[in-house]
Amino acid sequence: MKFTYQARTKEGEMRSGQIEASSREAAIEVLQKYNIFITSLKEVKQKPLLAKEIKIPRGISQKEIMLFSRQIAAMLDSKIQPAEAFSALAQKTRNPAFQEIIYKISDSIRGGLSLSKAFSRYPKIFSTFYIGMIKAGEVSGNLSQVLRKLSKHLQQEYHFRSQIIGAMIYPAIVFLVFILIFLFLLVYVIPKLTEVLIETGKELPLVTKIVIAISNFFVSYWWIILLILVAIFAFFYFYLKTREAKETLARVSLNLPILGNFLKNLYLARFAENLSTLIVAGIPIAQALEVTSDLIGNYTYQRIILQVRDRVIKGESISSVLERFPEEIPPLFVQMAAVGERTGHLDDSLIQVVQFYQEELDSFINSISSIIEPVLIIGLALMVGILAASVFLPIYQIGGV
Repeated sequence: MKFTYQARTKEGEMRSGQIEASSREAAIEVLQKYNIFITSLKEVKQKPLLAKEIKIPRGISQKEIMLFSRQIAAMLDSKIQPAEAFSALAQKTRNPAFQEIIYKISDSIRGGLSLSKAFSRYPKIFSTFYIGMIKAGEVSGNLSQVLRKLSKHLQQEYHFRSQIIGAMIYPAIVFLVFILIFLFLLVYVIPKLTEVLIETGKELPLVTKIVIAISNFFVSYWWIILLILVAIFAFFYFYLKTREAKETLARVSLNLPILGNFLKNLYLARFAENLSTLIVAGIPIAQALEVTSDLIGNYTYQRIILQVRDRVIKGESISSVLERFPEEIPPLFVQMAAVGERTGHLDDSLIQVVQFYQEELDSFINSISSIIEPVLIIGLALMVGILAASVFLPIYQIGGV
């Protein structure tokens, strides 16, 4: 059963929220443990099954977490108690799954848990980076300030991800149209024309024979193609979970032509941004490096960052360790890290690194999207042209007889 309550603290502050319990008495017993005086307790009436709104469960997006962090920071700046702030945000949250989590976090805080421990109960929603930032804010006493930095960091990540997705939408649509037209012609158009062309008894052009053979294979053995695709997907799905596959994929991806440099810039920007954000939050450098390694998204760079952490613990500087990896860490990154260490403002130097690589990434995304689109269109035109030639060439031959 679910109940809504209103209560007062010993200091006279009003509190409200929802609680689930087996009975009214059980709800009162739970609430009394918080040392509050209950002024109202009402059961939330459950709607009949047919009257309930059918809601499709959905996940929690990065945008929702970003907005949630920004709103919590603003409410804490206004001196609103954390539990009350969470309850207020939960009531305005449209995502039922996220709303339930926020309510549970609010109840955990009322039960005496720290904010970081309450968040750590949901590792699939809040990353190690997020929880570490919250913990640093609690220790330093600047929780609202840390939350603002955190929301800004999430906003930058969301903006960059949106850029990549936006740049790939049009090429993806063109490629999908390419595949659909190809399959439609092979499965429905070519077989019908084949019967007509064969009945003429004329020798067919080579391109027509090839297209007819491909069409016959698709029509007769489509299940083999489907099985092969499923087998390939299953192989990569399970293989990519192994450490060997992660190492190989990380190494190969960084050496790809054109795309390799883009990925290097992406990981370097992520490395610098995450590390600078954690340093600003007051997290010790060794711990900040460890958290950054978990977030980098590439095994090669993860291994490098963990080696940096181990050497820093032994007293070496970050820049001196990064110099040992010239293929993965360019001189600019090393020099800026060295300047930051000498001046005592490593976070500021890393932010400048982020800005540089962000500009490089933006430039690459804009240029590659302008290149991919015409290439795909030309590919689509060539495919349609070959199929059209395979059909019209024998028709012209027949007409010429």
